[in-house]
Amino acid sequence: MTRQVPASFARRPIAPDPAFERAHADHLRATLSVEERLAVYDRFADGQTRFDYGMRRIALRALVRALGDDVTVGPGVRFLHPDTFELGDGVFLGAGAFLQGRHDGRCTLGRRVWIGPGAYLDARDLVMEEIVGFGPGAKVLGSAHTGEPVDAPVMETDLVIRPVRIGRGADIGTNAVLLPGVTVGVGAIVGAGAVVTDEVPPFAVVAGVPARILRNRRDPR
Repeated sequence: MTRQVPASFARRPIAPDPAFERAHADHLRATLSVEERLAVYDRFADGQTRFDYGMRRIALRALVRALGDDVTVGPGVRFLHPDTFELGDGVFLGAGAFLQGRHDGRCTLGRRVWIGPGAYLDARDLVMEEIVGFGPGAKVLGSAHTGEPVDAPVMETDLVIRPVRIGRGADIGTNAVLLPGVTVGVGAIVGAGAVVTDEVPPFAVVAGVPARILRNRRDPR
């Protein structure tokens, strides 16, 4: 039987992190190298106890550019170049998500962003505004090889990095793929399994491969 229940994640209060967590993270940053801080994170990366969750948050705070309060880091979440990341209050990172930054890149996840289990973020130049849902197994691709010259192996050709932007309140469905350079507008919905190759207007609903606009959420028709 179909049921409709109140949303929980986006409405729950955000609890301030304990002062000792911030102090511990500051101590790790001041006394350990990046490699040692990554080793601390890895030590607790797969655990599922409340202690493991707390230690992941402490270690991550010592690694990233900025971390808000009440961030949840699920088991098996991994990062590349975490020092380029900014995570807002209440961000949720689901189990097994992989966030791949770049040494000269930028990734900002706004307040209450929800990243589903098994998601992949090519986060070389990525901004998700607040209260974005990013479904399980969904992917962002932020770069592609030029493929030129054509007689060279594609993997040897230059890499072009294009920014990806996801507006406030948008929702990206399970196993959807956002290709380099796309913008998903405020309040838009990307259907499950869609491949987004072009800009998604605000409040549009898109689906398909490649994704096409089905309707606008603000149009009563």
